[in-house]
Amino acid sequence: MNEVKIKRVYYAPDGDDGTRILVDRLWPRGLTKERACVDVWLKDIAPSTELRKWFGHDPAKWEQFRERYHRELEANVNLVSLLKEKLKGGAVTLLFAAKDAEHNEAVALQEWLNRRS
Repeated sequence: MNEVKIKRVYYAPDGDDGTRILVDRLWPRGLTKERACVDVWLKDIAPSTELRKWFGHDPAKWEQFRERYHRELEANVNLVSLLKEKLKGGAVTLLFAAKDAEHNEAVALQEWLNRRS
């Protein structure tokens, strides 16, 4: 499996990004589809609406959020399979909109994927 990178969707794409996959459930505010340069939007691989709202990007809830999100991923076999297929095709960058680059669904998803490779 290829390396999985993460990047804030608001940052300009570069040649090392490979396939750019948005992993947020909601489209990023103020960003046009052209400017985002998203190849695939896997909104259903994002945390459930309930989990996203509960977490609210609160670093104090990070560990519990990761555990709960990883359990959701275990149950989301079809989308996880689709993502793994994309990883076989070359470099992949998971895109997120959150301002916190350390506590967001892309980080949790990257960790989960890396443990299963």
